[in-house]
Amino acid sequence: MLPVTMKTTCSCQEPSAMRELTAKSLKLNRDISKMLPEAMEKDRLIKIGYGAGGDLKPRNGEFGVITHLPPKSRVLILGDLGDCVGGMNRGGSLTLEGGCGSMLGAFQSSGRAVVERDVGDRAGFHMTGGTITVHGSAGREAGAGMAGGALVVRGHVGEDVGAGMSGGTVIVMGSAGSNPGTGIFGGKIVIAGSCPPPGRGASMRSITEAEIEELSIYLEPLGLSVGDDALVLVAEDGSIPNFSPPRRRISEGFENIGIFPSATDRLPEHAQVDVSTRILPVGNDEGGLAFGIPWLIEADDGSILGAPQFSGHPAMVKRFPRENDLLLIGRDGLVGAVDDLADCSGLILDLADLPHLNDAEIEALIVSLTSNMDTSSLVFLRDGVERVEHLFRLVSELDLDGAVVDAGTYGGNRAASALPRIGLAARAMDFDSHGRSIAIQMDKAPSSEDLVIAASAGCSCLVGPIPEDCDASERLVELDSEFRGWMKEVGVSRVSMFSRRNLRAMDMDTAAISGLRLVGFERPLPMWLGN
Repeated sequence: MLPVTMKTTCSCQEPSAMRELTAKSLKLNRDISKMLPEAMEKDRLIKIGYGAGGDLKPRNGEFGVITHLPPKSRVLILGDLGDCVGGMNRGGSLTLEGGCGSMLGAFQSSGRAVVERDVGDRAGFHMTGGTITVHGSAGREAGAGMAGGALVVRGHVGEDVGAGMSGGTVIVMGSAGSNPGTGIFGGKIVIAGSCPPPGRGASMRSITEAEIEELSIYLEPLGLSVGDDALVLVAEDGSIPNFSPPRRRISEGFENIGIFPSATDRLPEHAQVDVSTRILPVGNDEGGLAFGIPWLIEADDGSILGAPQFSGHPAMVKRFPRENDLLLIGRDGLVGAVDDLADCSGLILDLADLPHLNDAEIEALIVSLTSNMDTSSLVFLRDGVERVEHLFRLVSELDLDGAVVDAGTYGGNRAASALPRIGLAARAMDFDSHGRSIAIQMDKAPSSEDLVIAASAGCSCLVGPIPEDCDASERLVELDSEFRGWMKEVGVSRVSMFSRRNLRAMDMDTAAISGLRLVGFERPLPMWLGN
């Protein structure tokens, strides 16, 4: 990732202004991180926006800030902030004397957040514990996906309050917008003001005396109470919906793509070839990730890769990353990621697991996470091939280091069809001239041919799991040897010398979906000439 002063944004604001705002947001987070240890040791409140001489210096627009607060930490901040303020709270206390954008306290697992004015959409998004109090009004989808804790809004809320929540309590002292409780299957929503008919899956009833008493623990400290005319929304049957999300898969790999030399003569057996690959942060000559062969191992747990045969070979893992691993962060990993980010080579934010966030909210999450990383660490985004154009646009506009493209689809996909789509999207965003990297993800352990094809298609590496049917250490040695053999046969001495000219489609179908020339044909097929 470039230094923060070089960042751009997908926001409607001027790029220069947003580069400055991103830099301010990162600096604020890092300044607070430096102050936290001493403040917690002395039980001292950290005050932001208040000058030493009593003059006020309110913050304005910073986003993705004051996240991942640890237990016993306390922060008071003055100003109007952007998205994802107080997100991923782990037990700290945040008070904002002002308002903020969307995703206030998103993914909070514990602690307390208080905002004195209005907030944007999705306040308390997927929170699992603690309390959030909004003294103004909130936008749409307040408490959406909530699994625990309490969200109190003194003013009004927009449409879809509590959408898809599975636990916890949402209390709205004002009125609610349309479709309250849509998709709720646990927890409860209390509306003290006017309330339209409930959304699908929710039922509405009057509040009970016992519930009024239960709510007092949240409302009495605020000087509030609900009357017996308040309404309660709960799931219609109280049951958890029974569904299994579809699995992405690849129905056919690269089996029908052939590899062909680019030179008249193969390299002699004694010729030296360089099989190494290095991914560097954009605009930075330090840090990054080095590969013995262009294979990024996919594993859930980095601790299983501690064996000597895996030392120095990078992986994409969901937990316990090693120094040379990239941490894949989805919805469930956002809170705990802060403990691992300083000890690995970078992160991959999994957009496929965060499907409802807009571009600004994604940027806010990235700011919150990268605040805990070295500036030379890598930052990637991951998504499916069907969204590769949006994925690459985000990578480019947020000035990130690259993208991981899952070649599978929910209905099954021929991996060859992903290559032209990836190539066209990369060309449109000028990835090559900016030094951005692309990794293509497969759902099976790679062969040496797969690695050659991925490199020839312009990918820095291939992401795939460890083989299940053979010894992993032996397979690593075999892949290294086979990959060297392919380099000598094709006539390239460096991995970067592979190109699409080294690839041929072995049948007409593969030629049609991949854009590769059909084996035996050195001229374009008629379909490529527009005939």
